[in-house]
Amino acid sequence: MPPALIHRFLDLGGGKNAPFVFIPTAGDADQYDEKWLGTKFLSKAGAEHITILHTRDRKVADSEEFVAPIRKAGGVWFGGGRQWRLVDSYLNTRTHKELWKLLDRGGVIGGSSAGATIQGSYLVRGAREGNTIMMAPGYEQGMGFLRNVAVDQHLLKRNRQDDLVPVIAKHPHLLGIGIDEGTAIIVQGDTAEVMGDSKVAVYDAKYGTGPDGKKYYFLNAGDKLNLASRRRL
Repeated sequence: MPPALIHRFLDLGGGKNAPFVFIPTAGDADQYDEKWLGTKFLSKAGAEHITILHTRDRKVADSEEFVAPIRKAGGVWFGGGRQWRLVDSYLNTRTHKELWKLLDRGGVIGGSSAGATIQGSYLVRGAREGNTIMMAPGYEQGMGFLRNVAVDQHLLKRNRQDDLVPVIAKHPHLLGIGIDEGTAIIVQGDTAEVMGDSKVAVYDAKYGTGPDGKKYYFLNAGDKLNLASRRRL
C-alpha cells in the first residue's frame, strides 16, 4: 500500500498519537502477540499506540473487556486472510456493535484484502471451502459498514474483474466495488473517493453494458462516486 494511503487512514483516525486497533483474525494463526510484525506498516507510518485485538471465541468477542480498546480507538484496521474467520468470530457480537459506534463518533475503519471485503453488507468469497466461491450460503453477510455494497479485492492483480458480474446479476440491488492492490476508496458519508496507484471497478445493474462490452466501469485516483445515487461526481 502506498504510504499516502496509510497516512490518510491515520489522519482520519485522529493522527499518529491516537489509539488504533489492529484485528488480524482473518489470518490463520491462533495467537498474535504485540511483537507480531503485521502492524509494522502502521508503526512505520508513525502510529504510536497500536493494540492487537484477536479472538476466535464469540463469547470473548461479546465481552466488555474485549471491546474496551475499540471504545478508546480513533481507528480500526482489519488485516487480510479469509473472510469467514471474521464472520465466525465477530459478526453480530458486541465487537461488531462497538465498531459501529466507532464510526458513529467519527472514527475510521480500514482494511486490506479480507479486511476490505468484510466491510460490505454482502460478503463475497466467504466460503470455508475456498476463496474462488463468490456466493456462499451461510457466509453472505458482511459487517455492513457499506450498505447495499459488495466489495472484492486484488482485482486486476489476480484477474478478478469479471467475478462480481454474476453477483450483481443475482442481487441487482447491490453496488459492486472491485478494488485493485495498492488502491482504496475513502468513504465519507455517501461519497467514495479513489486513492492509490491503480483502479477501482464499479458494478451497477443499471449500468448495463459499456462501449467496451464490459458490465462494469473503472474509476481512477481522484475520481469520486456517490454510493447512494451511484453517480460519478
